[in-house]
Amino acid sequence: MRKLLFALTVVACLAAHTALAGPELRNDHPDRYTVVTGDTLWDISGRFLNEPWFWPEIWHVNPQIDNPHLIFPGDVLALIYIDGQPRLTKVASERVIRLSPQVRATAIDTPIPTIPLDAIESFLSETRIIDSDLLDSAPYVLEGTDRRIVSGAGDRVYARGNATRGENLSVFRRNVEYVDPETNEFLGLEARSIGRGRVSAAEGEVLTFQLTRTREEVRTEDRLLPAEDREITTSFQPSAPDKDIRGLMIAVEDGVSNIGQYDVVTVNRGEREGLRPGNVLAVYKEGGTVRDPVTDELVKLPSERAGLLMVFRTYEKLSYGLVLQASRPLALMDSVRNP
Repeated sequence: MRKLLFALTVVACLAAHTALAGPELRNDHPDRYTVVTGDTLWDISGRFLNEPWFWPEIWHVNPQIDNPHLIFPGDVLALIYIDGQPRLTKVASERVIRLSPQVRATAIDTPIPTIPLDAIESFLSETRIIDSDLLDSAPYVLEGTDRRIVSGAGDRVYARGNATRGENLSVFRRNVEYVDPETNEFLGLEARSIGRGRVSAAEGEVLTFQLTRTREEVRTEDRLLPAEDREITTSFQPSAPDKDIRGLMIAVEDGVSNIGQYDVVTVNRGEREGLRPGNVLAVYKEGGTVRDPVTDELVKLPSERAGLLMVFRTYEKLSYGLVLQASRPLALMDSVRNP
């Protein structure tokens, strides 16, 4: 069985009122669990706890284990009690592996992430919130060779703008202009990543641009911007926000109407409100309105908690989040708040 490294790097920094609540075990929690390939930290935490980000508070360090933060497929986790408090500890695997004299190939250990990173790959790499004026002033695609209006990886296109020969640029397309639905404040412009390439020639403002990689077809008027060498975070630290957060899910990737587990959503709150990558937010669906049978008045019912999301990228006024749990279909304009 291929042994994969489980990167247990969660250090939850919870707000004081959240910390007082403490971790709560699920009613149907197992006494033991064997880690399998494909597990994530969130998956395992959710098997034991009602609130998975409390994982560090019940993790017990075994003195015989050099590094208790490394968990591999095949390792067994056991629930024990110390001074009356639940603790999870790693015990010896019950598997028996019989070896025989032969040549064996061992795969390189691969970290298992906290969350499924493939769901947010494009948002971790290129797609960004950008100033509208910066995008409008960037070089733009005129046409492809042979007067084509769409091009792909390996093709050459012509563009117009200021750039230098040999410069590596990314191709972007104007996507969504986000406006706060409550205040009408402009929150930011999303530029969707289309591909990458290199300026092979520049004659004044006319550029010859060689496409090296594309996610979809490059079209006329697509914009060229300097490629960002981002420091990609692949090990998140799930935690409750330090400040009180009240916001809305205002958009979802691909523009679908219903939102479910592992969908990427846009939240109308960002760094200025105190959000940080790894912050966990509860999703609430607005309660309906019923008519009081006694007084005949309309009564607004309270909102109900319906899911959890984790913020993975933040900007000044906006954030991207990944839905980790959804007990019922979620929708745009559902509210988010501290868990």
